[in-house]
Amino acid sequence: MKKILKSRVIVFGNNIDTDMIVPGRYLELSKPEEIAAVAMAGLDPEFPKKVKPGDIIIAGTNFGCGSSREHGVIAFTANGIQAIVASSFGKIYYRNAIVAGLMVLVSEEAHSLFENYQHCEIDLETGTITNTDTGKSVKCERLSAEDIAVWEAGGMVTEYKRKAQEINQQK
Repeated sequence: MKKILKSRVIVFGNNIDTDMIVPGRYLELSKPEEIAAVAMAGLDPEFPKKVKPGDIIIAGTNFGCGSSREHGVIAFTANGIQAIVASSFGKIYYRNAIVAGLMVLVSEEAHSLFENYQHCEIDLETGTITNTDTGKSVKCERLSAEDIAVWEAGGMVTEYKRKAQEINQQK
């Protein structure tokens, strides 16, 4: 397991819904690179120019609330976001992220620890999130072994294919 994630952060507030992540007028887009280009268009249209592959998003409560659109997850995976840490997530968004292989972590305190473009280290084994610019740390909920396996595989489809190959090799 990749135990440590390190990167700079981009901070968002509370109640970031799927219409802010990818507004409805862009739902006809289907290619990941097209969806990436309109990520956060409902809140910060310059986001695709600011984000760098490997960045981590830190947000407040209720991140990804709203509809069950997969566009809201694709917008971040296609931009290379490696993880989203929020105080809480919309339930459907959280599960869509896990299924797509996007690391999502719940930490009630992380949002108060960071400002835009500070640097973050996440230890998945201990469930610790550290602002490496200030040295302050908080805890996050640890993912289940199953969710980590899906994330490591790059998503549920890839993980199921791996499991199917394992079963076929045992026959």
